[in-house]
Amino acid sequence: MDDVWKRKEIDSPCVKICVVHREARLCIGCYRSLDEIAQWSEMTDEHRDRVKSELAEREPQLRGKRRGRSA
Repeated sequence: MDDVWKRKEIDSPCVKICVVHREARLCIGCYRSLDEIAQWSEMTDEHRDRVKSELAEREPQLRGKRRGRSA
């Protein structure tokens, strides 16, 4: 492939389950806020790394709040 067509993709925690929990205001797939999702491509690598390091801590906020089979 020609180097002109190569590009560095932005690393994202998105798992393609894009549903925002109404109360917690977090995506139930990746645990990012709406603002973080919207600003993701504009963030520095350091800022994205900081957000990614916080995502695991957000998971308990949604535990038991999901609907459907995984609830």
